[in-house]
Amino acid sequence: MPYAENIATPPVTQTAASANWVTNATLLWAHRRRLARVAGVALVLSAVIAFSIPKRYDSVARLMPPDQSSSGAAMLAALAGRSLGGLSGLGSLAGSLLGGRTSSALFIDLLHSRTISDHLIDRFDLQKVYRRRYRIDTVKYLARHTVIVDDKKSGVISLTFSDTNPQRARAIAQAYLDELNSVITRSNTSSARREREFIEKRLVSVQADLQDAEKGLSEFSSVNTTLDIKEQTHAMVDAAAKLQAELIVGQSELDSLEQIYGNENVRVRAARARIAVLKQELGKMSGSSAPLAEDNGKSASEDSASLYPSIRQLPRLAVPYANLYRRVRIQETVFELLSQQYEMARIEEAKDTPVVSVIDSPLVAEKKSFPPRLVVILLLTVFSVATASAFIIARHLWSQVSSDDPRKILAQQIGNSIHTRLQRFLSQGGGAQ
Repeated sequence: MPYAENIATPPVTQTAASANWVTNATLLWAHRRRLARVAGVALVLSAVIAFSIPKRYDSVARLMPPDQSSSGAAMLAALAGRSLGGLSGLGSLAGSLLGGRTSSALFIDLLHSRTISDHLIDRFDLQKVYRRRYRIDTVKYLARHTVIVDDKKSGVISLTFSDTNPQRARAIAQAYLDELNSVITRSNTSSARREREFIEKRLVSVQADLQDAEKGLSEFSSVNTTLDIKEQTHAMVDAAAKLQAELIVGQSELDSLEQIYGNENVRVRAARARIAVLKQELGKMSGSSAPLAEDNGKSASEDSASLYPSIRQLPRLAVPYANLYRRVRIQETVFELLSQQYEMARIEEAKDTPVVSVIDSPLVAEKKSFPPRLVVILLLTVFSVATASAFIIARHLWSQVSSDDPRKILAQQIGNSIHTRLQRFLSQGGGAQ
């Protein structure tokens, strides 16, 4: 049956593939010594190449962005965004305010920024160290040897810098962190900072106004001998009441003495003298209703010829004194409130400034990170042996092609033409030399 014959006959392609594999293996086994020599030469050359590659050392720093609720970080994210339209900027700002991890992306962009690269190049003179003619080549070299990875789960950023000098690798990695902090501090345009600067300016002007108010009250009190109008009024009224009471008692005593001893008695004259002194003191204390010192050019103390203003002058002094005192109290209250707000604004500014929290500081590497010399030697050796094996198999297959094959004829013609041109070029070069 045809079906049975198809089952019994082995597949042609499978048999040909098996025969081809065996043929190639036999061919390579026949040239095993040549392959061994190639492997030996490749091993030596790959070892020379591997050990000629300069060592590189990695310095790793791990840092943690600030809290996502920080409005300063949100504002920086909105300002440093690469969006082309206003809606994208608002979206990034809203995402940061809602807790999206935009500060990590922001910090990575800042670490890759040209500003930080330029500062590092100038700080360590990297254009001369890396032997780069152009500054842009130095920037590209620095970017190629800087790897920044963001952990999406924890938000921790890992910065790895590679250099042939372990001390320089550690110094540049640390400089990345320092420059990042500097850029963030300079770029901080938070509302807390603006509020602090505004309050700071207001404090200066309010302090000047307070000093002027205190000086005005002091001059007024010094000219008019007013310490505290309310207390002075109470004290003056009490003293006048006592004098009035003594005067009434003295007058009664004088009347009784005159009835008993007559007008020329010694005791009567003494009582009259005491009453006169009491009236004089009461007159001084009562004073006059003359205008104040600002109106007549004299102070109230000069008008009454006494140490303190009189009772009649106290009501007139009360109004300007109250105005000056009220001004001082207002300026004191404003100054106290602004001082409290200033301290609160400084605290908020300190909270609002996104500062990099370094988890792991960069260290000097003790072991090289590149090149893996053993891997390089093995790969180059295996590649050389594989290339030599492919050449042997290809040459064997080429030798089996018939000399009448058009493909072989064309290849020979191309090879002869290239060989002729090469010989002509070499001969011209030798003659010119």
